[in-house]
Amino acid sequence: MNDISQKIPVTVITGDLGAGKTSLLNHLLVNNNEKKLAVIVNEFGEIGIDSDLVLRSDEEILEMNNGCICCNIRGDLVRIIENIIINFGQTEQIIIETTGLADPAPIIQSFWIEETLIKKTKLDSLITVVDSFHFNKHKDCPHVRKQISFADVILLNKTDLINIEEQKNIEEYLNILNPLAKFIKTKFSAPNEILFNIGGFDLSNALKIDPLFLISNNHKHSKDINAISIKNNQIINGDLFNKWIYKFAQFNGENLYRYKGIINLDNEPRRFVFQGVHMTLDGRPGKPWEEGEERINQVVFIGRNLDDIEIKSGFNSCTI
Repeated sequence: MNDISQKIPVTVITGDLGAGKTSLLNHLLVNNNEKKLAVIVNEFGEIGIDSDLVLRSDEEILEMNNGCICCNIRGDLVRIIENIIINFGQTEQIIIETTGLADPAPIIQSFWIEETLIKKTKLDSLITVVDSFHFNKHKDCPHVRKQISFADVILLNKTDLINIEEQKNIEEYLNILNPLAKFIKTKFSAPNEILFNIGGFDLSNALKIDPLFLISNNHKHSKDINAISIKNNQIINGDLFNKWIYKFAQFNGENLYRYKGIINLDNEPRRFVFQGVHMTLDGRPGKPWEEGEERINQVVFIGRNLDDIEIKSGFNSCTI
């Protein structure tokens, strides 16, 4: 029997596309009680954007952007955690940020059926970030319902963008799906409390939700959801890009689940970071480009029935 006190606690962050998972991750990195952390970031698209948006200090940031953590690359998760254990011996906490389309059940499964994880780690908590502003658009999606149902802690995020009545309706819906979770209302995914050492994921509650979840492994994403990635080293014209991205979002907003990017806008000294959910779009200067650093544009669009040619030709039309 392994001493559970010697096992590395693992916090898994789930939530729909654009809910605020990376913002929560950055909050945890800043408010970490001086723990030595290792972070695993998983993305649906083939280009990793979120890892470049993660605040960096002494943490080890490891990427998984060749598929969804809950299906074809679960073996990669085990190998990455093995690597953390072997090479980063002082690690006191592991945080996993999942893709917004992740079904949490197979991820939870791993901590009870994979030998390395059983011996070396313990699942401390599953935290689900809920986008209250766009909640009604996605509340009936199977992956969203599962993310909510399995959560130990639910962050009701973007509460500043909805009224009290809307907030009450969402809370009632969440309470039906998961009456046992702890609810925390946040803006910008910044809770006023420490979210480490929650006390351990409750397997018995998970089995009540899905009695077969320890043996089932048939998670599949909808075939009409795709990720379109763009990567090049062109200079982007700010005026052309603004006109294109706002027009594209207005016409395709219902099918745009998540879009984000880091771009070389007008060859400015700072990279430009934009991100959006449906027709809600935000952009601002990011960290400075390093001297001699190649300025690479990295853009990802995730949604339903997106046109690869339309998006790539639209973006390329904004180059100088």
